[in-house]
Amino acid sequence: MSSGRSSIRAPERQLQPAPEDRLAALERTIRRFSNTDGLVKRGGLVTEVTSTHYKVRGLSDFARLGDMVEQRGQSGVRRGEIIKISRDEVVVAPFERSADAGIGDAVFRRGPLAVAPHDSWRGRTVDALTRAIDGGPPLIRGEDLSGNATTPGAMARQRVGTAFMTGVWVIDIFTPLCFGQRMGVFAGSGVGKSTLLAMLAGADAFDTVVVALIGERGREVREFLEDTIGDSMAKTVAVVATSDESAMMRRRAPDTAMRVAEHFRDQGHRVLLVLDSITRFAHALREVATGTGEPPVARGYPASVFTELPKLLERAGPGAEGKGSITAIISVLVDGDDHNDPVADSVRGILDGHVVLDRAIAEQGRYPPVNPLSSISRLAGKAWSAEQRALVTRLKSMISRFEDTRDIRLLGAYQGGADAELDIAVRQVPLIYEALTQSPRDRPSADPFSDLARHLKGKLNAESGD
Repeated sequence: MSSGRSSIRAPERQLQPAPEDRLAALERTIRRFSNTDGLVKRGGLVTEVTSTHYKVRGLSDFARLGDMVEQRGQSGVRRGEIIKISRDEVVVAPFERSADAGIGDAVFRRGPLAVAPHDSWRGRTVDALTRAIDGGPPLIRGEDLSGNATTPGAMARQRVGTAFMTGVWVIDIFTPLCFGQRMGVFAGSGVGKSTLLAMLAGADAFDTVVVALIGERGREVREFLEDTIGDSMAKTVAVVATSDESAMMRRRAPDTAMRVAEHFRDQGHRVLLVLDSITRFAHALREVATGTGEPPVARGYPASVFTELPKLLERAGPGAEGKGSITAIISVLVDGDDHNDPVADSVRGILDGHVVLDRAIAEQGRYPPVNPLSSISRLAGKAWSAEQRALVTRLKSMISRFEDTRDIRLLGAYQGGADAELDIAVRQVPLIYEALTQSPRDRPSADPFSDLARHLKGKLNAESGD
């Protein structure tokens, strides 16, 4: 018989976590609840709305300039950026085309914009807020280093000294470039600036290309990327803010492009940054600054515009030791063909050289319409050999003599034999212009000096009947 004891076994004793595991779990819980941003949304209310910005009360105590905000209203959730902070309210500029806000709408702070580039971004097109706009799959996000991103110190940068070939004859001969150089392309509208930029973007010397199209016509963006950039698009990241987008999107796009370039530079890449155009970036800065009440100081531009320009452009150039470099080609849209425009004058003093596109040369059918007498590269001495320097000096002297006597020759006052140097210039300069004419479909030149010499020799021999 049974002894009467129950046959039900006592439950097994549960294993308890080790003390160190319990401590780690407690620390994670403390960190989670100590960050109030994840628990409580701190925000304010819209109190005033204009066509370009709106004011919010309730954010002043913890807001910072450059913080992103979300505005929730009848149109859904819209994003903007804080551009001014006062004691009682902040001013927000929206990223949409207009300030579609209403009085009393709730606005919540989201902190700084996170730009987290990834290697897979090459071949993609994004907007100023790093949202894919090319119809491709969602972007893979890398590590956001924006909080630690700083311009390399003056003594921490590598020295610039290695030249590269762009494939554009007139550039490689008269204004050669080096890795880490910042070159400006100055031109009026419709002179051929975008075509020259596309030719430069196709250079084979770079690991990665970043193209920033600021204020461009929307119709031309796809044509520029697919037809003009072409095969180079596989290694290109394009950041686009078209002319119909808000001033904040056009203001943000160059910074986004620069952060992408810095990401690849820090991986050791030789990066080419093409920014078209810095003038439209300045226009966006002006629009935002005047919306906050900042007074103009030069042709309608507030002083903050001339503070932001060097802050952006100084980030390009050679990286720190052991890193790569950012070679920047910056286009400057010269308003009214006035090369003393405040933006053009300011940018010219920041960059390491300038290429001037002349409307008169374009009207003669010579493309790219580069004026070799007005263009200069401050690092040309590191690219030229002694023989090449002497040759370029001689070429410029001939071109200058030819252009200075153009009116005299048109009037018929020139007679051959009176000035031997002028006779040589009249004979050879048109042949030089012919050799420097180049289209995006022409093959790039690996040795433009030799090609120019062969062209001149062949033409002169043909004229002499040899």
